[in-house]
Amino acid sequence: MTTRDPKATGLARLAALFADETRAVCLLALLDGRAWTASELARHAGVAASTLSEHLGRLVAGGLLAEERQGRHRYVRLADARVAQLVEDLAAQVAPGTPVRPRTLRESNAGSAMARGRTCYDHLAGRLGIAVTDALTVRGLLQQETGFALTDAGLAWFESAGIGLERRGRRPLARACLDWTERRPHLAGVAGAALCRHALDAGWCVRIGSERAVKVTPAGERALFDLLGVAAAALR
Repeated sequence: MTTRDPKATGLARLAALFADETRAVCLLALLDGRAWTASELARHAGVAASTLSEHLGRLVAGGLLAEERQGRHRYVRLADARVAQLVEDLAAQVAPGTPVRPRTLRESNAGSAMARGRTCYDHLAGRLGIAVTDALTVRGLLQQETGFALTDAGLAWFESAGIGLERRGRRPLARACLDWTERRPHLAGVAGAALCRHALDAGWCVRIGSERAVKVTPAGERALFDLLGVAAAALR
């Protein structure tokens, strides 16, 4: 008699939560790291509020989303960085297939902006994220040979740049996250989150549009060139 792995049932239930396009749309939207209202997600997914509410209930019960209520509004967000990593990793495994032609100029511009630079939960992704990751690696601040890890020089660089690294909890200091548009890993983990937060707080990057896209400002171009030698052309 074959003994069934006790994790099989839980894995099947988790996989079932992703096996619906409406729920997948919500999970990808919430990778921007912000809390969304149920009505905002319903409009984004193009479904009725009652339908979306049922989907959100399943995601919350399954531990993928956390919710809070303020007055009449119900807000949801990804439960934690672990869930964000799972969503991004799964998205990166989807075969590119035949590119879908944008239906409008606005849709085309939004897609280009997301590919150029965006947040992946709480770290930088797209060509921007890859450019920063490559620059850190070339300068010996980040090593990728046996998994991502900051070198001693890298730790010193973060300190000299005024970017604090809060090493609390079980989250790794540096982690590789496969970029779903570039098909290469970018920097995540505590260091990736700290760098993204600093870039937004210091005005190196600003959010654009209603999704996760970010744009590097002129000040950001100067800072990234001065600190890492990243050419402005790589950020556009």
